[in-house]
Amino acid sequence: MVQETSPPVCNFRDTVSTTSPAPHIAILSSAGFGHLIVSVRLAVALASHGCLITLVTPLPTVSEAESRYISDFHSCFPHIRLLEFHLLPLDAQADTDPFFSQFETIRRSAALLGPLLASATPPLSALLADISVLSSYIPVTKALGIPTYVTFTSCAAMLALSCVFPRVRKEVGDGPVVSIDIPGLGTVPGSWIPPPLHNPNHIFARHFSENGAAVLQADGVLVNTFEALEGDILSALNAGTVLPGLPPVIAIGPQEPLKLGASARPAGEPDGWATWLDAQPPKSVLYVAFGNRTALSTVQIRELGKGLEKSGCRFLWVVKSKIVDKDESVELDELLGEGYLERVGDRGMVAKSWVDQEEVLAHPSVGGFLSHGGCSSSQEAILHGVRSLNWPGMGDQRMVAAQAEKRGAGVWVKEWGWSSRVHREEPEPVSSEEIAKRVKELMEDDAVGEAMRRIHEEAVMGLRPGGSSYEGLRKFVALVEAKRRSSPPQVSET
Repeated sequence: MVQETSPPVCNFRDTVSTTSPAPHIAILSSAGFGHLIVSVRLAVALASHGCLITLVTPLPTVSEAESRYISDFHSCFPHIRLLEFHLLPLDAQADTDPFFSQFETIRRSAALLGPLLASATPPLSALLADISVLSSYIPVTKALGIPTYVTFTSCAAMLALSCVFPRVRKEVGDGPVVSIDIPGLGTVPGSWIPPPLHNPNHIFARHFSENGAAVLQADGVLVNTFEALEGDILSALNAGTVLPGLPPVIAIGPQEPLKLGASARPAGEPDGWATWLDAQPPKSVLYVAFGNRTALSTVQIRELGKGLEKSGCRFLWVVKSKIVDKDESVELDELLGEGYLERVGDRGMVAKSWVDQEEVLAHPSVGGFLSHGGCSSSQEAILHGVRSLNWPGMGDQRMVAAQAEKRGAGVWVKEWGWSSRVHREEPEPVSSEEIAKRVKELMEDDAVGEAMRRIHEEAVMGLRPGGSSYEGLRKFVALVEAKRRSSPPQVSET
């Protein structure tokens, strides 16, 4: 048996330069836990490389999970400054995705951030802006003379798509995109492309095109991936074959886990899921969770529950029926059906409240992950060596699942469709029999486990000194330092 490699845990013990002032980098996050967690981990990683970091947090957040995480993060990492960025109000339409509405609110509030950045002490050396709001903030930072880099929270394949999409949209006009040929990636079927992008009038399609065009004005791009996973695409991006004139693209994933510990759990909430995991045999539990934004229909929730029951596997299942956690009000018995919890007994643990995903995936009893295939979730599974069955529901998740499957980092059943939120109508649910079959295959297939072991080892090596991800961060800091020496930041007015 091959001994698993444990990922290092990020800390603030690395050397900090004493010969010159540390570069001061502000990181502007965006809406959604997936965007926030990438920014937060990046903040800690850059601090460990000797940078002074200010994390800009747009307020109010959409979900309670985001707000709680920011608070707990600041308690654990007080050396990282928090800059509260209070947004303009925005009256969103009732049927608009609340996270898309928040993207728009952050974009429209760009002018409010300028004075906050200008008054930073010491003066800023750079701003890292989330890709979802880039085009609105480039004019602000250019006017202030602050070098601007991009935090691309998804995979390199999605970055390549964003680079070519403005051109593709012009070529196809208002029609759907059938397929796209992208250097380093090959032919991307239209079915892999986020459905809102097929509608040029959709708010996400407009943001995506504008931000993709704005990347050319940035000084560099940090992308949440690593060489062993997407080396071919990264090479094509940096060679200029995807988009001529693209600034340097630096892979900074997978990101090191942050152990916030018990402080990250809601006050007074019992750790029933953690206690239950402790009592399970090694590698026996399937963790089932679909991210911060993916909510299944009641019909699909019940089919999933029956499938887990039929599979015979132990499971920890985080049930989510609403897009935003603040809106969750339905009880488990109503969602799962009468008697479900009694039937599964001690073989399953069902949670409807907050669960620390990093802690779950790192637990020795967890051997599989049924996931939405989000970029951060996919890389967390890789980092902990947990085999994954990806069920993309929306957004970039099919692009992520395709790259993970190609490198043996996850299984993707392509026949399982997008969520009802994408179709605006109830799709044909995946049956309990199909779910049970695929879950058993995932947990029992030695080839799947071996493929994950190999990519897991490469991911962990990349985090250590000399590894691709570690050196990527060093390269970025060197770029910021070189830019600062060539054109020192403007001193803020007093």
